Amino acid sequence: MKATDHLDVATRKGLFMLQRTREGKWRIEATAFLAESVTMVLRDPRDGLLYAALRHGHFGVKFQRSADGGANWEECATPIYPDKPADDSTDGAEDSTPWSLDQIWSLEAGGTDQPGTLWAGTLPGGLFRSEDRGDSWRLVRSLWDRPERAHWFGGGYDQPGIHSICVDPRDSARVLIAVSCGGVWQTEDGGESWRLTCEGMFAEYMPPERRHDPTIQDPHRVVRCAGDPDHLWASHHNGVFHSTDGGNRWREVPNVAPSVFGFATAVAPNDARTAWFVPAVKDEHRIPVAGQVVVARTRDGGETFEVLASGLPQEHGYDLVYRHAFDVAGDGDNLAMGSTTGNLWSSENGGDSWQVISHHLPPIYAVRFS
Repeated sequence: MKATDHLDVATRKGLFMLQRTREGKWRIEATAFLAESVTMVLRDPRDGLLYAALRHGHFGVKFQRSADGGANWEECATPIYPDKPADDSTDGAEDSTPWSLDQIWSLEAGGTDQPGTLWAGTLPGGLFRSEDRGDSWRLVRSLWDRPERAHWFGGGYDQPGIHSICVDPRDSARVLIAVSCGGVWQTEDGGESWRLTCEGMFAEYMPPERRHDPTIQDPHRVVRCAGDPDHLWASHHNGVFHSTDGGNRWREVPNVAPSVFGFATAVAPNDARTAWFVPAVKDEHRIPVAGQVVVARTRDGGETFEVLASGLPQEHGYDLVYRHAFDVAGDGDNLAMGSTTGNLWSSENGGDSWQVISHHLPPIYAVRFS
């Protein structure tokens, strides 16, 4: 089987593991944690281990690992915040953030030269690192203790959170993360130090004097092109942005139709000029424009966009696609997308047309080719 023949889908009511049949149809091969909220899934390409992050509400967060593709699971350590100090002022402002884990929002493998290294982005805005496949975690204090964190705030959630982690395939010590709402941050030394890199981004939701303040930018999702890592794409609360210098500077991409607002973002692994977005109506609405589910695709670096709708609901469609619920396989042609209403679609031609895999899954948080 090729990597594009397997799909892991994390939902509000369990983890679904799908396989493509010889006839080209997707089927649910196995399930895990049914009726439990699975906020993130990762099948590590370095060793094949499968990880699942669970959010039990009142009973807290759990982290699970499987060495046999999901047939059997073992509980691992969960990221733990240290005790909050008595003096909780930061940068002259009181730290109102709770120092306790609400959920694991993003999960990525370290570089190929770092076996066992995992990165986890969490609510309320902490970045954690494991060097032993999840047996233990440490909070990256060099980021958590930055004075700018006092200015971060929640977007869709009450607390800020780290939803995007981009490890540079050329250098595992170079990692870019994105915070909603807290901007884009980069380290070049494996997390020992950080710098804020939001030049070119702007926030329409802030007063004019704070429009370009990097500490309060709201990138919804940031992705890096695997084959050309200096190219990154970002969905922002009020626009789409593109970087060609590793995320140091960003330019607005203004002509995304039918809307520049959205969450899901993907870039072709071997063509940095090809990227996909799932537009919606912003703020309190958060539904597709005119009730039509579409995907916007550029093949020329954002100069022009196509609106792809074949096979997607075009009347009374109210599917919202979350940040991690859109994925592109290594071939750049196979796509998968899941929605808040439990619809799961796939495309074998870069989004030109879509086929329904299921109409009946729970709300989908993450979709990943494995």
